[in-house]
Amino acid sequence: MIDQEPSNMPSFWGAFVPPPPPTGWRERVRGALGAALGIVLIGFASAWWMGAASSGLPFLIAPLGASAVLLFAVPASPLAQPWPIVGGNVIAALIGVTAARWVSDPVVASALALGVSIAAMAALRCVHPPSGAVALTAVLGGSHITAAGYGFALEPVLLNSMLLMIVAIVFNTATGHSYPHRAHATAQPAPDALTPADFDAVLADYGETLDIDAADLRALYEDLRRRA
Repeated sequence: MIDQEPSNMPSFWGAFVPPPPPTGWRERVRGALGAALGIVLIGFASAWWMGAASSGLPFLIAPLGASAVLLFAVPASPLAQPWPIVGGNVIAALIGVTAARWVSDPVVASALALGVSIAAMAALRCVHPPSGAVALTAVLGGSHITAAGYGFALEPVLLNSMLLMIVAIVFNTATGHSYPHRAHATAQPAPDALTPADFDAVLADYGETLDIDAADLRALYEDLRRRA
């Protein structure tokens, strides 16, 4: 009987629960406060700019809550950078409005808006998960959004997105995080062999949640070593 090496991969059910993040409670509180502050500021600013929502349009769209999670809790994520939030949200809004105008069935229009939005964001390098909700909001948001037509992409979508991006730049910079994110410079070449603890320590030293876990990073490192 052939002995098999123990696998480091988590079981199917174990993969449902991610490992604890390498960041401490201070970083988690920082992200929560930043997101709350961002929503408060863009909510008041958008309400003032849009004039008490006299047209019936919402001055703050719900998908911005998900955007705030990315921009403040994981600002290093490729999905949280300025072009993805602004470009992704506006593109999804335009596609959603178009789908609502040309497809009468709301379910079909929703599916079409979401699928085309994902394809367009991927092609334009601005994938932003909350933008999928923007596309659905453009289709299912109600009569006021339908009446606004393509204006919905400007107010409140573009307005909300730009304001949240500005707040994220100021807040993340003030709290010691690069935003837009720039990779940390390597002080010296890595040694020939690194242990799992080394990867965990490096991720912890970053002081922010990266959009990759230590196991994936180790796998990429080993694959690169084999290719070299």
